[in-house]
Amino acid sequence: MRVIAHGGAGSPPEEPRWRQRRLQAGADIGARTDTAMKAVCETIRALESDPAFNAGVGSDVQSDGRIRTDAGLMTGDRQCGAVAGLDGVVHAIDAARAVLEETPHVMLAGEPAVEFAAAHGIETDADPWSDRTRERWRDTDPPGSTVTEQLAWLDEHFGGHDTVGAVATDGDTLVAGTSTGGRWAALAGRVGDVPQIGAGFYASEAGGASATGAGEDIAREALARRAVELLEDGQSPRGAAKGAIETFGDRVEGTAGVIVLDQAGTMGEAFNSPAMQTARASSTEARQWTDQ
Repeated sequence: MRVIAHGGAGSPPEEPRWRQRRLQAGADIGARTDTAMKAVCETIRALESDPAFNAGVGSDVQSDGRIRTDAGLMTGDRQCGAVAGLDGVVHAIDAARAVLEETPHVMLAGEPAVEFAAAHGIETDADPWSDRTRERWRDTDPPGSTVTEQLAWLDEHFGGHDTVGAVATDGDTLVAGTSTGGRWAALAGRVGDVPQIGAGFYASEAGGASATGAGEDIAREALARRAVELLEDGQSPRGAAKGAIETFGDRVEGTAGVIVLDQAGTMGEAFNSPAMQTARASSTEARQWTDQ
């Protein structure tokens, strides 16, 4: 098993070492599983459970004061599952997996997606607020309740673009996945790149990619798919990641990062943001971790 994970491209360069240790711990958890699907989901679940990351309990708040989570998964044989706009669901990646494995669809959204998650044993009344987000929201002057008021408020408050993601291969199958709590102070109901196939995540027989960064720009540029297409054209994972980010940077103003893994287990990454924390793990090197 080989796993590469990221903790987002929106984090400042001075992020503390303990955050990197937690990211590595998540990748190591995934590397100790026995399938690529479990590896990606368990890695991401660990990060969704950690308020240091913008996913699950570390998610950002939308303009109506609610937190909504998104996630997506794709296998090398092009099976897909994604969810968007989940209120009260910390482990959005589990809901995305249920869509992939239990339905003929590729995405469910909103309240029906929450009901679907509950029907498949996923907790749907969780508290996704961390101490950090509660404090930040308290220090924010919330907008009024109308869409017009919230749109005007976005000009001053909208920002941030962290996510978490992982790509894994067990030698036979490959899976890519991404999960997020969105962008800070986004308009209520906003859905970014993360659950969009080809934008926040993508996989084919050649390999897989998970993207992070300015979601609207990533969606416009189909960043994850571009990285995998470069793999299909014969690029190395490192070259594919670098090429995808260079093209992205030439076309849009936003910043982003991408991790790439091919079927052989070779890894690559690139970003044009100030920083992007990543972690790599294999089944022969994964360690048992305790939080510090």
